[in-house]
Amino acid sequence: MNVVPLRRRMQPRDPHEAHRVATPLELFFDLVFVVAIASAAAQWHHGLAAGHPGDLVGFVMVFFAIWWAWMNYTWFASSYDCDDVVYRLLTFAIMAGSLMLAGGIPELFGFGQSALVVAGYAVMRLAMVAMWVRAARSHPEGRATALAYAAGIAFVQALWIARLAVNGRTLLMVSFFALIVLELLVPIVAERRGVTPFHPHHIAERYALLTIIVLGEVILASVQAVQGALAEGAESGLLALIVGGLLVVFSMWWLYFKREHASLFEGSIRSTFVTGYGHYLVFASVAATGAALAAAVDVVQADAHTSSRAVGLALTGAVAAYVWCLTVMHAMAGAPVGETRAGVAVGIVVLVVAGLAPPIGVTVLLTGVVLALAVAHHVWVTGRDEEVPASAG
Repeated sequence: MNVVPLRRRMQPRDPHEAHRVATPLELFFDLVFVVAIASAAAQWHHGLAAGHPGDLVGFVMVFFAIWWAWMNYTWFASSYDCDDVVYRLLTFAIMAGSLMLAGGIPELFGFGQSALVVAGYAVMRLAMVAMWVRAARSHPEGRATALAYAAGIAFVQALWIARLAVNGRTLLMVSFFALIVLELLVPIVAERRGVTPFHPHHIAERYALLTIIVLGEVILASVQAVQGALAEGAESGLLALIVGGLLVVFSMWWLYFKREHASLFEGSIRSTFVTGYGHYLVFASVAATGAALAAAVDVVQADAHTSSRAVGLALTGAVAAYVWCLTVMHAMAGAPVGETRAGVAVGIVVLVVAGLAPPIGVTVLLTGVVLALAVAHHVWVTGRDEEVPASAG
């Protein structure tokens, strides 16, 4: 029987703990958060298909809130997970806040502001403040860092609430990005008071698991779109889109896992922050890829009010951002120059494909083929490099 104490001291976890893996609570946490991610992607899908490219701004905004709350909890859990009743209840509060945020996403896209989104975000952030205060009380050596996190999060959250009084699109945009900068600065300032005892391999696994889950959401959204198309009567181009979509998703998975990411969290603090923050683009581009694939189905079925080129550029733009972000991280991990050049080339090629504006089914198929060729090139190069030392021996 797994006995969970009501309350225990929130001592720091060993950053070198052997066989540290994600807990069932962390996996549950990710699955709940993907509901908000799916809601954001669905709104971008509908905006893209309706010919409202400006909805991309709403997607970027709300995805930041989802990702930032997820990331803050993930790093805290890697350092201080004590798995008592209080810790679990605070985790549930953050999960409930993410669902509140998800409920307000349509309003945010429609009006540029949502009290429910802000309320959900406040629940998540104030629960994190409570966790950092607990850590400060139980871990004297890390108290300065923990209190800096608690104070910084609380201060910025108060500004988010005050932002509800702001009117006008320009002021909303300026204030949003100003507060993003403040959010990003909180960990940078806090960690200068002492680095939290996170587990590099545990963090790498948590990021990898969310990547897999978001890729799964892409498949679900795409399948639902295809089911709707089949119910209406499939149009020409749907088969090419399906094959291309599968190649895109499978290749995105392969490209992410072609290198181990834990080393990026074991190096300098700069490498840690670049990788940790850079994953915003990884997660967001994966979700945006799913939205574009669903919109591509609408184009094929003549249910969209936009062009093949617009949807093609949305798709390939997301794919290029994903590939380039991974290319930068893998270069930091010591990837050969040839691999870096290939990554840059792949992003350029898929954008050129969309720019030529073929039918959307062809765009998706060619994008999938380009990514599959990138995977094949990686497999061939790594296999060749392994054979050379063996032959020399």
